[in-house]
Amino acid sequence: MSPLALSILISSLSTGTIITMSSYHWLFAWFGLEMNTLAVIPLISKPHHPRATEAATKYFLTQAAAAAMILFASTLNAWSSGQWTILHPTTQPAALMMLIALAMKLGLAPMHFWYPEVLQGSSLPTALLMSTWQKLAPLALLLMMLNHLPQTALFTLGLLSAYIGGLAGINQTQTRKIMAFS
Repeated sequence: MSPLALSILISSLSTGTIITMSSYHWLFAWFGLEMNTLAVIPLISKPHHPRATEAATKYFLTQAAAAAMILFASTLNAWSSGQWTILHPTTQPAALMMLIALAMKLGLAPMHFWYPEVLQGSSLPTALLMSTWQKLAPLALLLMMLNHLPQTALFTLGLLSAYIGGLAGINQTQTRKIMAFS
């Protein structure tokens, strides 16, 4: 990949994260998340290998499904409350759907089905980028919504993530899969 293309992808990745973290409107947050997704896909498929192409396809399909859930939950919230702001109290179904979508974006168990395979199919620098920088924007949204999410669902998601990640990572010998389950 040329240095110009790589710098454009990295700058759009950082711009998408900044847009998501600084937005108080659901559409801008969604736009930043999608900007991140579209910047990472060429980085995953950069080594022209069938495994990298498969990983990029799995990543795109999962992130597109999570983005559709975010749009649907924010539309449901705007329909019931008349507000598109993130900090406005949401309805229970919209909050639960948003929690599931953000868990899919983060790769938290039990919505982690895509994460180990995508990390295994990508290069190590891309896997490190997806495991660190790519998590900042969904985590910021999760923290902004923390008071409006059901606490039992958050607690259950945290326990399941630690339990499933610990059990699944025990028998792994590949570094990227261990990193995915940790």
